[in-house]
Amino acid sequence: MTHTPEAPGGADLPRLPVTLTVNGEAHDLNLDPRVTLLDALREHLHLTGTKKGCDHGQCGACTVLLDGQRVLSCLSLAVMHDGQDVTTVEGLGTPDNLHPLQDAFIRHDGYQCGYCTPGQLCSSVGTLDEIARGVPSHVTADLNAVTFSAEELRERLSGNICRCAAYPNIIAAVTEVHAAGDGA
Repeated sequence: MTHTPEAPGGADLPRLPVTLTVNGEAHDLNLDPRVTLLDALREHLHLTGTKKGCDHGQCGACTVLLDGQRVLSCLSLAVMHDGQDVTTVEGLGTPDNLHPLQDAFIRHDGYQCGYCTPGQLCSSVGTLDEIARGVPSHVTADLNAVTFSAEELRERLSGNICRCAAYPNIIAAVTEVHAAGDGA
């Protein structure tokens, strides 16, 4: 059961209607305006693949794709995303039809304990899309010619922490998927 805190002064805030399309399915919710996108996914829609790690935007475990862009769902209010498309790890693939990155993570042991894996996967999908679209990062040498490299991957995925230190395996998995051309 989710506890909704009281507003300052003891009054409850009015709930707001929010429609989120999550993994291709529209959901009409009535939410306290302070509910984060992460809590809406986990507590209201019962999609627990997205993890609550630090709850401060520092670990990346809560990364989802919002209209295809990487977002830390713990730092974003659900009501801000009315009408938008959210993709969680549950929407990337299924056990019978894995996303190429899910398959590569398994083969390269990029998941280790698994807690960070949902955020790592969503961030990796977003990263491959950013590189394909030519979006530069902090380490991009030529802003007019963004190219795939391990350095670009490490920079772009640096916001996703893995306590098991599976970073080399994650880089290998994402590199393999990029080379095959089926990542985004």
